[in-house]
Amino acid sequence: MSTAMDVQIDEKIKKVIAEPKKYKIIFLNDDKTPIEFVIELLISIFRHTQETAKDITLAVHNDGSAVVGIYTFEIAEQKTIETTQVCRQHGFPLQVRMEQE
Repeated sequence: MSTAMDVQIDEKIKKVIAEPKKYKIIFLNDDKTPIEFVIELLISIFRHTQETAKDITLAVHNDGSAVVGIYTFEIAEQKTIETTQVCRQHGFPLQVRMEQE
């Protein structure tokens, strides 16, 4: 006994590929964290050059805040936590904020 089954699938599946959302890391100015320390953070954690680190630090100082990097969520979260931990270990109150771009 044989049963023949013809199945036709007439559906098309659309693949929607979206870029992962990006997040900005923002440093907020304070009067206690030394400029040299902020420059060192930007070089060691965020991989900025000496020149760009100085420019960003001056922007934080003059404008009250500045974006120091834009990353995917996981990387932004890790860098935010790492920066905050290093600051607290050295006794500095630098505030680091993360926002969706």
